[in-house]
Amino acid sequence: MSVSRRGSRTPLRVRYRRTRGRRLRRLFQAFLTLIATLCAAAVVAYHLTAVPEPHPETVSQSTVFLDSGGAYLGRRGPVDRQDVPLSAVPAHVREAVIAAENRSFRTDSGVSPQAIARATLATLTGGDPQGGSTITQQYVKNALLSPERSLSRKVREALIAIKLDRTRTKDEILEGYLNTVYFGRGAAGVQSAARNYFGVDARSLTVAQGAALASILNIPSYYEKAGSDPGVTAKLENRWEWVLDAMAASGSITDGQRAAARFPAFRFYPPGETEGQRQYLIDVAAKEAADRLGIAEDRLASGGYSVTTTFDLAAQDRATQLVEEYPGGEGVRVHTAVVGMVPGDGAVRLLYGGSDYARQPFNDAVSGAVESGTALEPFGDVRRAGEPLGELLRTAAPTPLNLASAYATVAADGRYATPYTVARITQDGRTVYRARPDVRRLLDEEEAMTVGARAGAEPTPVADGSAQGKTFATAGAGGGTARRTVWATGYDGRLALTVALFADRAGGGKGATVPARLPNEPPPTEFAQRVASGLWAAVTKGGTPGRARTPAKTGAKTGGEAGGGTGGATGSAVGGGLAEGS
Repeated sequence: MSVSRRGSRTPLRVRYRRTRGRRLRRLFQAFLTLIATLCAAAVVAYHLTAVPEPHPETVSQSTVFLDSGGAYLGRRGPVDRQDVPLSAVPAHVREAVIAAENRSFRTDSGVSPQAIARATLATLTGGDPQGGSTITQQYVKNALLSPERSLSRKVREALIAIKLDRTRTKDEILEGYLNTVYFGRGAAGVQSAARNYFGVDARSLTVAQGAALASILNIPSYYEKAGSDPGVTAKLENRWEWVLDAMAASGSITDGQRAAARFPAFRFYPPGETEGQRQYLIDVAAKEAADRLGIAEDRLASGGYSVTTTFDLAAQDRATQLVEEYPGGEGVRVHTAVVGMVPGDGAVRLLYGGSDYARQPFNDAVSGAVESGTALEPFGDVRRAGEPLGELLRTAAPTPLNLASAYATVAADGRYATPYTVARITQDGRTVYRARPDVRRLLDEEEAMTVGARAGAEPTPVADGSAQGKTFATAGAGGGTARRTVWATGYDGRLALTVALFADRAGGGKGATVPARLPNEPPPTEFAQRVASGLWAAVTKGGTPGRARTPAKTGAKTGGEAGGGTGGATGSAVGGGLAEGS
């Protein structure tokens, strides 16, 4: 019986062969079930996943301030970002970003398995870091999702990217990406990056500059030092070459454009001291712009406006160089304030409010009341002039802005122009405000001529034969070693320019100051005249610095002493607009 059982037993390998087909079928069925389940889950997840609204910080835009020629002054706002339409970004800049970040962007479905594999390979082989995310995924990550790092967030990112790719055009996605991606130097978006790195608008970027910005996206926190750190600059240049080669290979630039490209020069980073001094200008212009639009300053700062000011940035930087740090005596701080404005128009070209905004945000040029001394004596018996000029002439301590306004009125044959610093405001490419000079006659022509004669200066002919010259002399309060204030004031039909020099020292209370006499070395009169002459040349170079075309007239007040008054306190205002409440 035992032999019979042994003879009927089937060997294991035979039984394995007999059941292999059945087991493979079952395994295949299980695999198909798993795939079907995963696909069903993916479809359900796709339909349940909504495209979220952008984060508030990616919608918020800064407001930028430009000088009268369009040069970048600075910004206000929580995020350094301004949206621009894709049409305002040159095609070569768009193609540079695609070449650097996602070459399959135009054809992929929002995710790219090839890019993920390429990034993994680069990491394993020690090559340059490459992102595995597509431009669509990066936009989703930057603008729509939190920075959380997790598998579930990565899956959601991919699902949203696919849905976004199916519901929006590639151009819409690219525009959103270019307006939100971080470029370093605090700049979010291509418009802010163009200004931070090259001092131009995005629409003005060259092929070389566009390729450089695209190259920076790889490691923005590292490459932001390009131009100031030789090692960083050299590494970025290598990547820049790689991007340009890819653009030439794809046909987005010609071989001639590739050969002509030269690695661009960058603005120095971090910014220098003159950048901080410009905050005086931005303070004044921001307040005026908000007033003109009838909104609060914080709303202006996050509204994405472009504010074109009346300032001449080159002259402003020249003022910083000329003024430098005037040495004070022991415990004495010397203040220099400068105002330059266009007679008959009111546009303020120059406004130097102090040497260090971080130490003293108070603007001496706009709000500092300075002893007039003999500076207003030429106005004599015209102190009953119409307001606001009359108020100025009755005060012993005008602001430098007010005094410049008074002499600008004389230069314009008695026509007073309200000072202003904002020429135009735009938003989304649309002009929402344009300045219209507020000009009214406060002196008749004979009174204006009388003031000019009392000032003791005659027109000085210039090269074109017209009498558009100027004479700078000084006036002030105190005399000899007791001199407390020095004014250097000159004007003609093109410009009224005032330089005020005064000093203070610590007072009795916390943060309080009291007037002090000016140091004798260097001689304050010579210093004020040197600053005034240098700035006059900077502002009036190349002809008339504004729209005013008045008969030539020059004047300056010379010498003199007076007592009373204070320096550094809040002064009275001349007229509306800039002066009132500034």
